[in-house]
Amino acid sequence: MDLTVVDNKTGCGCGKAAKGDGTGVLVEGFDAGARVPGWVQGTIATPAGIVPRIATRLRPGDIVGSWKARWGVGRMHYLVKPGLYAAGAPGADSPVLVSANYKMSFDRLRRELEGIDAWVLVLDTKGINVWCAAGKGTFGTEELTARIGRLRLSEVVTHRTLVLPQLSAPGVAAHAVRQRTGFRVVYGPVRAGDLPAFLKAGNKATPGMRQVRFGFLDRLVLTPMELVATIKPALILIALLFLLCLAAAPSAPFLSLVKGAFSGFVPFLGAILAGALFTPALLPYIPGRAFAWKGWLLGFIWTMLYTIFASAPIDWRQGLFYLLVLPPVSAYLAMNFTGTSTYTSLSGVVREMKTAVPALIVSAGAGVVFLAGLILGRAIGII
Repeated sequence: MDLTVVDNKTGCGCGKAAKGDGTGVLVEGFDAGARVPGWVQGTIATPAGIVPRIATRLRPGDIVGSWKARWGVGRMHYLVKPGLYAAGAPGADSPVLVSANYKMSFDRLRRELEGIDAWVLVLDTKGINVWCAAGKGTFGTEELTARIGRLRLSEVVTHRTLVLPQLSAPGVAAHAVRQRTGFRVVYGPVRAGDLPAFLKAGNKATPGMRQVRFGFLDRLVLTPMELVATIKPALILIALLFLLCLAAAPSAPFLSLVKGAFSGFVPFLGAILAGALFTPALLPYIPGRAFAWKGWLLGFIWTMLYTIFASAPIDWRQGLFYLLVLPPVSAYLAMNFTGTSTYTSLSGVVREMKTAVPALIVSAGAGVVFLAGLILGRAIGII
């Protein structure tokens, strides 16, 4: 739809950019006549400028967009424009809630604001969620203080309190925000679903609201991104296996070669699922602390099961190759989940990578060299 900026006091149309005269739109790129999303439902005039009013009920398109982002489709462009938005009909004394401009985070927040009058201050986190953006510094003190000044927030509200997500705390120095802007930072609950009760209680959080829960379903819903990342390497591996089958039996029928390639891919598929799916899903139940170890252990178990129960007999040479290569594949994919999990810290991840990555490279490299030696030996008739 087109954004028609309407002054709620005079009813006149306003087409000026934000220049400090109170008529510009307080969202980047939402000038008069601009195409805006369907979740924008009108505008509210403030002394600092025009604020788009957002819907608090998600549309089917929002749900589909969230599902696509989970599977990595358009993930890096799944964002909203930073600026100030309005939920309901907020006034000068309404709370100011701060969020990231990752649309999934934004949607989770606005769907909990049904019946609540509030301002939503969206920071430019480059399309990254609150927690990750806080760790990267994009949801941080500099962006927050600069956005407050640019939006002239002190002219929109009479109070001086900002409600930030609890998971943004690592990136924000609350004392610096108050020194620079006069606004006090209050950290809200971990989950947006607890926000209505938090606001109703006068910005008071219960112990349960502060608890970070990362259960089975929370972990499982994050695995599609890890699986999608393996598609391209998997296709390359299948192509290589097809070429190996072709070199071994150049006169074999095409379908037989394809079947052979996919059959050879099965052990690698198991290693991929062990690292990218089962390790995150079963994370707290796998012994050990390091993600690389957890992934390696599941990869090792899969390797043993495959070599024992494979439909075709596997000799010790092939089994050794699998043992050297498959567990490292699982371990590496499990390590990718460190950036998504609440079980890690930055220093712990760095330490683990310094130790695990070289070991995985050595093991997998030894497996590849061993396989190359076997192929060469058979080619010249030694083996």
